[in-house]
Amino acid sequence: MHTGARAGSRVAAAVALGVGALVLAACSRSSAGGGDAERSTTSAASAEASGELSLLSYNVAGLPQEISKEHPSVNIPKISPLLEPFDVVLTQEDFDWWKPGGLAETTDFVHYHERLRADVTHEFRTERHPGPEAVGIDIDADRPNMELGDGLGVLSRLPIGDVDRVPWTRCFGEFDSGASDCLAMKGFLHTTLELADGVSVDLYDLHGEAGGGPEDQALQADDFEQLAAYIADHSEGRAILLAGDTNLHTDLEHEDGGDGADVEIWRTFLEATGLTDSCTATDCDDEGRIDKVAFRSGGGVELEARSHEFQGGTFVDEQGEDLSDHQPLEVVIGWRAG
Repeated sequence: MHTGARAGSRVAAAVALGVGALVLAACSRSSAGGGDAERSTTSAASAEASGELSLLSYNVAGLPQEISKEHPSVNIPKISPLLEPFDVVLTQEDFDWWKPGGLAETTDFVHYHERLRADVTHEFRTERHPGPEAVGIDIDADRPNMELGDGLGVLSRLPIGDVDRVPWTRCFGEFDSGASDCLAMKGFLHTTLELADGVSVDLYDLHGEAGGGPEDQALQADDFEQLAAYIADHSEGRAILLAGDTNLHTDLEHEDGGDGADVEIWRTFLEATGLTDSCTATDCDDEGRIDKVAFRSGGGVELEARSHEFQGGTFVDEQGEDLSDHQPLEVVIGWRAG
C-alpha cells in the first residue's frame, strides 16, 4: 500500500490546527518576542508530523533502440502506467537531452522521455536537462563524442525544490571502448523533497560509472568520493534519501565487482556520509544488486526503511519478461519530524 499522499493530507490538517493554536497563543505575548514565537511555532508543528512514502528507483534502459540490447521503443510506454502507484520515482537512463544535430536527434529516441511520463499523474517533475554548458561540460574539450544527457529524472507527489545536476568529473569509454560512459553526462541529481509543511529532506538520484576494467574501477572510486564531498558541502546535518544505479556489484561474485573493490567503494561512501543501505536496514537478500537506496536521519527528521523489494513480477511484458535490464527497487520509508 502506498499511503504517502493520503498520510500527508492528514498530517497537513493536523499541523495546520496546531499552528493556528500556537499563533493565537503567541499573539497574546509582547510583540518584541515575535521572532522567537514564530520559530517555536514551526518547531512545535514539525514535531507532530510523521508519515510514510514509497520510493521507486528504476533504470528504464532508455538508450536509443538502435544501440540498445533491450526494447525501449516498445517497453517504455508499458512502463509509464506502472509508475503511477509510487509516491516518488527516481529514474536513470530516462534521457531528455540529446546533442543537437547528433545521432539520436534523427531517431524515435527523442520521444522516449515524454512517453515514459505520459500515463502518470505525479504533479512535481524535474525539467529537461539544461545542456552541457549549464553543468560545466565543454563538449569539444571534455567529451567530443558525447550524445546524451544524464538520464536522471524525478516524478513526485510531494513538492520538490530546485534541481542541481552534477556530472562526474571524469569518464571512460566511447563508442568502441569500455562501457561507453563518455557518450552521456552521467553523474547525480540533487533536490529537496518536502514531506510536510516545514519538513524536508535532501533527495539524490545517481548513475555510476559502468564496467569493471581498471579505468572503470578507478573512476567509480573517484565518483563516490566526489558525491560524498558534495553531500558534505550541500547536505550537512540534513536528512537524505539517495537512490540510483550505482553500478557497484557488492556480492563478491560478479566479474565487474573488482574482486571486492566495489564492496569497499560502497562501504567507504556510506561511512563518509553517514548513510545506511536500505537493504542492510531491512535484512534483505539482495545486497549484491547495483540498484540501491540509502538514507540517513538529520535536521530534526528521522527516517526508517520499512521494506526493500525489487518489483520483478510487476514491471514485465505479456510474456513475463522484464521491461528493462534492471528490475525497479521499491523502498517504503517511514519518517517523523522532531
